[in-house]
Amino acid sequence: MGTRFIQRYNAGERTNHWLIVLLFLCAGLSGLAFFHPAFYFLTALFGGGTWARILHPFMGLAMALCFLVMFVRLWRHNVMTEVDKGWVKHSGQMLRGDKSHMPPAGRYNAGQKGVFWLMAVSLLVLVVTGFMFWQPWFANSFPILARRIAVVLHALSATVLILTVIVHVYAAIWVKGTLRAMTRGTVTEGWARQNHPLWHREMTGKQ
Repeated sequence: MGTRFIQRYNAGERTNHWLIVLLFLCAGLSGLAFFHPAFYFLTALFGGGTWARILHPFMGLAMALCFLVMFVRLWRHNVMTEVDKGWVKHSGQMLRGDKSHMPPAGRYNAGQKGVFWLMAVSLLVLVVTGFMFWQPWFANSFPILARRIAVVLHALSATVLILTVIVHVYAAIWVKGTLRAMTRGTVTEGWARQNHPLWHREMTGKQ
């Protein structure tokens, strides 16, 4: 009998995911260009400093809107449960290679849920603070002190988002067979049974 597959993401969900990736790279690189003079050379990717400054907020807003589409679809699957508390409790053992004590996970485990909510919160802060110093459209509506605080919070939130994405990518590579879900939309039954047994049971009806 050949390998059996389960659909994890449809074409629309995968397209939206890769749009977020592309916009994250563009907004991130253009943002880094203004974060420190050492990164200013990155503005060349966007046609120079003026264009990078113009495009950065639009790319960031587009990324947030695409993430909002994903958020509406997936937030219910990322609500923390009692099972997730057990997952967190034994996560240290898992990282040391011992998965024997890990409770069965549903569609997403506690680590994936944590990444999801960190992304959501950091993006929300980025959007709100970005509007507060977006020249020339909105910045003049806020006092200078509020704008200065917004710039600091914007940089901190961007750092959190970048680090969270790094963890997300590392985990996707670390767990063999995960990348297939976002390239082909399917995972093997074996992958689902091993990593997300409750979701596997839900999708297949098998114990």
